Amino acid sequence: MLKQAILFSATLAVLGGARAQWVDAVHDPVDFVNPLMGTQSTYAISTGNTYPSIALPWGMNFWTPQTGRNGDGWQYTYTADKIRGFKQTHQPSPWMNDFGEFSLMPVNGNEFREEKRASWFSHKAEVVKPYYYSVYLADHDVTTEMTPTERAVRFRFTFPKTDSAHIVIDAYNKGSYIKIIPGENKIVGYTTRNSGGVAANFRNYFVIVFDQPFTSRRAWKDSTLTDSLELTDPHVGAFVGFDAARRGTVINAKVASSFISLEQAERNLATEIGSDDFATVEAKGRAVWNKTLARVSVEGGTIDQVRTFYSCLYRMLFFPMRLYEKDASGRIVHYSPYNGKVEPGYMFSGTGFWDTFRALYPFLNLMYPSINKEMQEGLVNDFKEGGWLPEWSDPGYRDVMIGNNSASVVADAYLKGLRGYDINTLWQALVKDASAEGPDAAGRKGVGYYNSLGYVPYDVHINENAARTLEYAYDDFCIYRLGKALGRPASELEPYARRSQNYRNLFDPSHKLMRGRNQDGSFATPFSPFKWGDAFTEGNSWHYSWSVFHDVQGLIDLMGGKKEFVKMLDSVFVMPPVFDDSYYGEVIHEIREMQIAGMGQYAHGNQPIQHMLYLYDYAGEPWKGQYWIREAMRKLYQATPDGYCGDEDNGQTSAWYVFSALGFYSVCPGTDQYVLGTPLFRKAVLHLENGKDFVISAPNNSAANLYVQSALLNGQAYTRNFLLHSEMMKGGQFTLNMGASPNTTKGVNAADAPYSFSTDKMK
Repeated sequence: MLKQAILFSATLAVLGGARAQWVDAVHDPVDFVNPLMGTQSTYAISTGNTYPSIALPWGMNFWTPQTGRNGDGWQYTYTADKIRGFKQTHQPSPWMNDFGEFSLMPVNGNEFREEKRASWFSHKAEVVKPYYYSVYLADHDVTTEMTPTERAVRFRFTFPKTDSAHIVIDAYNKGSYIKIIPGENKIVGYTTRNSGGVAANFRNYFVIVFDQPFTSRRAWKDSTLTDSLELTDPHVGAFVGFDAARRGTVINAKVASSFISLEQAERNLATEIGSDDFATVEAKGRAVWNKTLARVSVEGGTIDQVRTFYSCLYRMLFFPMRLYEKDASGRIVHYSPYNGKVEPGYMFSGTGFWDTFRALYPFLNLMYPSINKEMQEGLVNDFKEGGWLPEWSDPGYRDVMIGNNSASVVADAYLKGLRGYDINTLWQALVKDASAEGPDAAGRKGVGYYNSLGYVPYDVHINENAARTLEYAYDDFCIYRLGKALGRPASELEPYARRSQNYRNLFDPSHKLMRGRNQDGSFATPFSPFKWGDAFTEGNSWHYSWSVFHDVQGLIDLMGGKKEFVKMLDSVFVMPPVFDDSYYGEVIHEIREMQIAGMGQYAHGNQPIQHMLYLYDYAGEPWKGQYWIREAMRKLYQATPDGYCGDEDNGQTSAWYVFSALGFYSVCPGTDQYVLGTPLFRKAVLHLENGKDFVISAPNNSAANLYVQSALLNGQAYTRNFLLHSEMMKGGQFTLNMGASPNTTKGVNAADAPYSFSTDKMK
């Protein structure tokens, strides 16, 4: 099928000595997206650990071609040569795996078993768009196409002339059900497969309706075909045949699912697809993607930069995914993974706040606040139904990662102006979670030590204790800030303000770094600042010592002032990428990604250090940050299968790029500020949800002209190293004059520095 060509106005410009295609305008941003960005990943090395998500923004279901075996978290890898199915997925990461999955696979022959039905394919015969996927399955001489809605999908299978045209439905193992209904050309069933975080009665119900009658129909279990039309067993599926008497026979299928019931799956199918043909569903999907991506328009960059920008923005628009549905009365309802009941209201799933509090959620607050309002309502329901806020939801509580960063997600939303949801219940949730240990990473592990000693000790058998302390201190800051906005009494807020300074208890002045501390107050020994894990989480002391998002000036003071602070920042890039992996017993992929990046100890492939490049702004040397920010964008991101420098992580690593390409970043969610960097494009327009536009203009920007010389905000000279969210919401014009040499007099004064708790006179 011919796809619409990319439309853009382009000229050829000389950039850093190389000729590059220059994009002057973007008409259809979806055409610049490469859903294969980051798919060339393995257990040993991640270039994103993504899969091509054929879905709508924040849809309840995603679809992907499946190259990996059933149950393999690496469900699609670019280097694979066979496809074994087309899978409904809800997987946020290969490390988390999937839940509620099932698949369809066309075959030309009589083989339904997973390994035997797999077919060779080539990327040369593959078309991948966010709203459309097509591939030629060489072993079966069949072309498969699919195009999604939020809870449904349309398939189109084109067969050769054959007497063995079949479609396999695989409901996966760990408990499944299948029923073939020949008179309606229909198959229904459910899968119970999951990786945890669900109630005992969890099921994903599905309905599949074909436009042609079955010429044969048999259910199967494990590796055996049966004569039954209905089966319940650990692993079942269906094997149905069709008449393909002529080459080019097309079999259409409509598929929908529900976590509530088969009846609800039927309702989702009728509501979202109904009588729409394949082309109509495809056109609607394309329109949704163009509208959503076009909220941010960019121009004046190379075609590779534009492709990378919109490919990253695409990745930011999936998680957390909707888990809610509309019942027969049109009410919003959801299956609760916490209590197993159908409950009213919103529910979302598939994100870890340890990753996404940093930039993904702040970007939603800036550009897509209405969807985050729904997400906040979902958090209210998480707390009501489960008793805690999830630090990792997939779909319910999962015991992964550290921190109590739901505090950041909740506080930043409210402080950035989101309203119309039950913030008082969320306040109660934050207070509870900050004072107790919950199930599966909820609450705060080691909170008793943290509250009494001011840190989680190294020697009390609580892993990653220093990292926990640093994140709890920031989380306490967020609770304090939200409490002030809610008018809570000072006596209630004082403990949070005081504990926000607990980061100081881990600072070792002899190394000028953070370090694990024993219960008796002594520092843990021996100490290697290059040791990954142990006291820290997926990083070392050089990565985590900067995790004082809310009080960078306090950290500057501890390190001996601005000059010493800048020397420590500089050191990250000049040290060799040495490491100690003894805590893990192997070189985990995050270590390898740092080692091969060629940026010293800077480990952009994981979250703890991603904000570090912006800390030069606090020390009065923003030009150094501008250099390294542009270097990170140039070296570590490309819209290619190996396009990330580590796990993409549910929109977070992409959000760093998108924010940075616009020229600013959310160093400290929970404040009103974005810290300035260096924009990538000559012009970017933020089409805000309130109808206003905020325009970032850098007319002489280029690969060489990466340093900010001067700035105007709405025509007035602007020297500060940050922008205010509240000012941006009014719309306006931010104009930057760029140059090839640093301006070492701009942004150097104390008044230009971004927020720090230590210098907050209003606290």
